[in-house]
Amino acid sequence: MLRNREIKQFAIFFSLIAATVVILGFTINTAAGILAIASSVAFGITFFAFTKARYKSIAQISDQIDLVLHNIDHLYIAESEEGELSILQSEITKMTLRIREQNSALKKEKEHLADSLADIAHQLRTPLTSVNLILSLLENNPEENERKSLIWETKELFVQMDWLLTSLLKLSRLDAGIVVFQSKQIDVNNLICTALRPFLIQMDLHNITLQTDVPKEMTIQGDLGWLSEAIQNIIKNCIESAGNNGKIDIICTDNPLFTEIAIHDSGVGFKKEDLPCLFERFYRGKNSAATGYGIGLALCKMIITRQGGMITAKNHPKGGAVFSIRFPK
Repeated sequence: MLRNREIKQFAIFFSLIAATVVILGFTINTAAGILAIASSVAFGITFFAFTKARYKSIAQISDQIDLVLHNIDHLYIAESEEGELSILQSEITKMTLRIREQNSALKKEKEHLADSLADIAHQLRTPLTSVNLILSLLENNPEENERKSLIWETKELFVQMDWLLTSLLKLSRLDAGIVVFQSKQIDVNNLICTALRPFLIQMDLHNITLQTDVPKEMTIQGDLGWLSEAIQNIIKNCIESAGNNGKIDIICTDNPLFTEIAIHDSGVGFKKEDLPCLFERFYRGKNSAATGYGIGLALCKMIITRQGGMITAKNHPKGGAVFSIRFPK
């Protein structure tokens, strides 16, 4: 406390005033001098005790702030009596809690980043290992047809890695919040046609029947490019699930509350334990035959929810899986 410059100045100033009052008191009479000494001492002791208590409270707050800066959890700052110090203490308490929340969020984000990097490394390692194996086979295989087949497999693996890296880049951009979605009126029929266009040949080769029911002039608000990509990820999942000679139905409905796009495939559906985790990043399901990287549906959900929509998935009563996308009015 005495290290404070203002306190030192006050102590000197108070001592000079007290000395002057005592001298004036004794010039009047002895009783007045004794009373001046007693009053000065009492006032000095009271001020010293009061100031020490305030500095003690300030020191406690300072210690708590120091603990926050060193990432110590379970902090507690006792309440003060009403006054300026109490207001300051209340504001500092809010600040410490806010910092603690931010530290906790940052810690979770770092853990998530570490897990994501580990998952990405694992996802890339599998096709890279296959590419290395194929290159070894190419080097030692003189058969022309075999070499062509291996080269084709290598190209397919590079396509998969390119898709993986592109999707991861999009996810990172969405996570960082640097993607700006356009908000325009979108014709739902045009959205569905745009999303289906890259898969028409593939569906024809696998003899997959496609049936759509989209009312005319149905519209939603959003970004056509990003929403078509989200729906493409769902359709890609449905094509893989339906298999050869399968069927995919796309049914759109409209009511006063929301516009819904339902995509139903004729596949085997989802296992019960997979349903809560379908849209989690890198989740591939309990099925050992599951393909893909577990990114498509996670990217799909992020695109839709960031534009005010919601997506759910469940098993259809007649078999297969059904994805439901809803955009509120």
